Amino acid sequence: MALHLSDHEREVAAGADGPAIAMRIVVETARLMGASRLIPIASAHIDGALYHGDSGTLFAERLVEGGAKVAVRATLNVGSLDLTGCSQNRLPPAERAMARRMMTAYRTLGCEPTWTCAPYQAGHRPDQGSDVAWGESNAVVFCNSVLGARTNRYGDFLDIACAIAGRAPDYGLHRAENRRARVVVDVSALGAAFLASDVAWPILGSFFGRAVGESVGVVTGVQRHPGEDALKAFGAASASAGSVGLFHVAGVTPEAPDLETAQGHEPPEALIVVTPAMMADARTRLSTVGAAGAIDAVAIGSPHLSVGEFDRLEAGLAGRRLAVPLYACTGRHALAVLEANGRRASLERAGVVIVADTCVVVTPILPEKPGAVLMTNSGKFAHYAPGNTGYGVIYGSLADCIESAVFGRAVFTDALQ
Repeated sequence: MALHLSDHEREVAAGADGPAIAMRIVVETARLMGASRLIPIASAHIDGALYHGDSGTLFAERLVEGGAKVAVRATLNVGSLDLTGCSQNRLPPAERAMARRMMTAYRTLGCEPTWTCAPYQAGHRPDQGSDVAWGESNAVVFCNSVLGARTNRYGDFLDIACAIAGRAPDYGLHRAENRRARVVVDVSALGAAFLASDVAWPILGSFFGRAVGESVGVVTGVQRHPGEDALKAFGAASASAGSVGLFHVAGVTPEAPDLETAQGHEPPEALIVVTPAMMADARTRLSTVGAAGAIDAVAIGSPHLSVGEFDRLEAGLAGRRLAVPLYACTGRHALAVLEANGRRASLERAGVVIVADTCVVVTPILPEKPGAVLMTNSGKFAHYAPGNTGYGVIYGSLADCIESAVFGRAVFTDALQ
């Protein structure tokens, strides 16, 4: 399919400055993906400001030197440094300096220093049906599924290029015909107590991601809205375990008022009836070590903790002190609320380590300790932590994580274990 550019797009791409570099990246991506045109975007969320090597920093600085600026609202995903000073990492000095230069370059390009993987919690919530260019897998799936905006999974460099160009290739999940559910996942056989628990949705998301892969699926059999934090956890786990960019929940998410609408009034290509045994297996898969014995740390907040999740953390702690550190990853939007009324200080006195601007899985914050064990309530942390941190993982609910941090060993509080 031939790519047709407007006169303005051709003119910008023919230049030699920063905007030209960005436009050419978008144009060549469109050609590779078989798009017939570029489409205007309303906003972007930039995942490329996380330091993975000097080339990323130098690329961003090249755009700055070329006079580039974002053409649309662009929020920033986590960086490698906690600029708030809440936590410290173990990056060597040279890498720390390059990471800081990268974060500075993206701010100079006009991006908002939100430094969160959950921009939708920080007020960045595009309108349903609007086209955007978002990076970060959990943000992408939440944007598509819960907000009903339209984005593909934009990776490093392409995300900022789209933001500067104000354009994205017209393919994939930008197109209505690619958003209908082709796989039905029926959870009506699962108990209401399970689906109402916070332990359920990361497990279900992990199962869903492995089951549907890159396909669009719809969950049916959910009797009530589980809440945004549950959908956030579900989407993050599904995007980590599979390559999910969009899911529907019949009767819950905006493009799925009912099952038939979610399917585009077409028959499904596959039907998966989920059983309690499947969920038990999926839960087991989220842990890499046995649940007996001591733990070394607890980590929560992937995606970043909402204020509501901090409320539940504080209620569960009930003034107790922790035997092992509990790392609570969040964004500045939530940190500001905690600091406004002394809650941050109270949590830190109890032994909570608040991590802002970044998280413990993408930058070295956890102490180096061979054979160390981490407990988490995050399906995404459970997926990435062993490879990224070297820690073995035990999965549990938020209540499990709190009790385990208090006692320094794995404690399970629910009857679903």
